[in-house]
Amino acid sequence: MDKDGQYERQDEQQVVWTVVDTGIGPLLLAATGQGLVNVVFHATDAVRERALARLASRLGTEPVEDPSAALLTEAIRQVEAYFAGARKDFELPLDWSLISGFNRQVLRALAASVPYGAVVGYGDLADRVGQPGAAQAVGAAMGANPLPVVVPCHRVVESDGGIGGFGGGLETKRTLLALEGVLPQPLF
Repeated sequence: MDKDGQYERQDEQQVVWTVVDTGIGPLLLAATGQGLVNVVFHATDAVRERALARLASRLGTEPVEDPSAALLTEAIRQVEAYFAGARKDFELPLDWSLISGFNRQVLRALAASVPYGAVVGYGDLADRVGQPGAAQAVGAAMGANPLPVVVPCHRVVESDGGIGGFGGGLETKRTLLALEGVLPQPLF
């Protein structure tokens, strides 16, 4: 109970966030008590404000900037190590509450079965979740990924060898694939 004799709300979810500078630009990282809930590319002021408003609306609480929050410190450390080339796998608790159904199923399969330095076709990933012929739906799931980089949607490519689309932009996808050794590093 608080000083007024009222029970404090224990069920209200805390959402903390920070922005981390990376080799692909600023990334917004947001976390809840369950784990990392959102990663947002190109987190300049306008993008960051839209993302935070969307999080507040979806999660029912105003996100608080707190880079030293225990919920974020390990995520920051692992993201920085990944971009430094010192980490190949993320070992973080994830909060999947921003995605559900088929999209969640596909993203979980992607995270569990496509390692660093490997790629998978949209159709192959559809097959892995028991939905042959659902390549376009897999593409939509990749576009809806609330946890890019950590849940590696950049590793999903076209079966004909094309790079496919990417919510963070094709240059960002190329940079991530080059970091993982799938594509050659750009010459300049």
